[in-house]
Formats: sequence, C-alpha cells, structure tokens
Amino acid sequence: MTDAESKEIKVREKKELTTPAEQTRPGLVFTPDVDIYETDKEIKLLADMPGVNPDDLTIDLKDDVLTLTADTCDAKADAEEEVYTEYNTGKYYRQFTLSEVIDQEKIDAKLKDGVLWLSLPKVEKAAPRKITVTT
Repeated sequence: MTDAESKEIKVREKKELTTPAEQTRPGLVFTPDVDIYETDKEIKLLADMPGVNPDDLTIDLKDDVLTLTADTCDAKADAEEEVYTEYNTGKYYRQFTLSEVIDQEKIDAKLKDGVLWLSLPKVEKAAPRKITVTT
C-alpha cells in the first residue's frame, strides 16, 4: 500500500481565503490537538477540547470537509476577582478533508472528559464472490 492510499484523512493545508472571513466575536481561537488511529475498518480521531460541553460543540460535514467548532466559557463567577490564571477559554476550530473511503453516513461522535472521540468507519469493500454462468 502506498503512502497516498494509507492516508484516509488529511489535515487541510493552510491557504489564503478567497472571500473575506473575520471573527465576529472577540477572544482566543484554539486548534485542538488530535491523535488519529487507523484499523482495517475505521479511523479514530481523538481531539483534546477541555472545557467543552456537548451542547457547545458543532461537527459539520460538507463537501468532504469535517469541521469541528466549539466554545468554552469562563469558569469564573461574577463576584470573583481574577488573581492568577493559566487556563484560557475561547473557541476551538479545526478542519479535516475526508477521502472517499470514509462512510460519511456512519460517522459517530462522543465527548467525554474533554476529549472528542470520532469514529470514521471505512466504506465496506465489495466482497469477492463467484459468478455462476447460466445457459
């Protein structure tokens, strides 16, 4: 199997947008770190998204591009004054281009303990069969 055949999912390359795009809300935008694992039947994608609730996560699939977006909220209460912080909140954004071997209808997503688990099943290949010749 060649390298091109073994890569079923590719990180979208950075490119200049042809239309003006601008963030409409102030704040930080994070690119979640991901781990990708592959078996004969599926690709598993794990994305670190701490502080994200399932209701704040959007997974879109359009034109073979899988887009992950999510918002995190500040855990600080209104009455509290910030003394020192190392944890930032903001928006998560990441895109992936899917190949034709992914069965897009069967993609499954779970979010647990700040980790998004995406199961990207591969399309079932046609099973070999014997063709009977009739007269």
